[in-house]
Amino acid sequence: MSNAPARRAIAVFPLHTVLFPGGLLPLRVFEQRYVRMTTACMREEEPFGVSLIREGAEVGTPAVPHPVGCLARIVQWDMPQFGMLNLVVRGERRFRTMERHVEGDGLLRCEAELLAEEDGAGIPQGHAVYGRLLQSIVEEGAGAQVSQPFHFESASWVSGRLAEVLPLPLAFKQRLLEMDRSGDRLEALHQFLRSHRLAPGG
Repeated sequence: MSNAPARRAIAVFPLHTVLFPGGLLPLRVFEQRYVRMTTACMREEEPFGVSLIREGAEVGTPAVPHPVGCLARIVQWDMPQFGMLNLVVRGERRFRTMERHVEGDGLLRCEAELLAEEDGAGIPQGHAVYGRLLQSIVEEGAGAQVSQPFHFESASWVSGRLAEVLPLPLAFKQRLLEMDRSGDRLEALHQFLRSHRLAPGG
């Protein structure tokens, strides 16, 4: 394992989606608290956190997110009209919320522990079919938002991208995000797809 745990203060954007390290996520930002947050992140060249909502909604009263989320760095932006931002963010490192507080405008800020990630782990031989499955999805054009460069030999990259492009329940995606080992993510994906008779090869 690499990247020993560290702490940092971040703003958190609770969403009905799960972002994985290395993944791309398009966002339309119009609530003023998040427009200010993302504008500050661009100005200061800092990421913010994306966390799946556990209770509440994306707009209005502050939602309660799951503790484990993913840092998001803005890689593209556009302002089609005043007060609205179209963004594309790239997932960086996973984090776990340790302490949190809500500001007056409803923006959630937290002290986050950055979680360790595996680097360079190859796909176990028994799950090599999933690298080929993802490659087929990309070649057929169904993975338009799959980040480049491609790493079809990487267990971490393949498991993250499959979790993004396959129609999986959000709760299961969150479970995958919380796993520390990419091999465990691939095995969980395999068991889930097999239980629903969707696994490659039947």
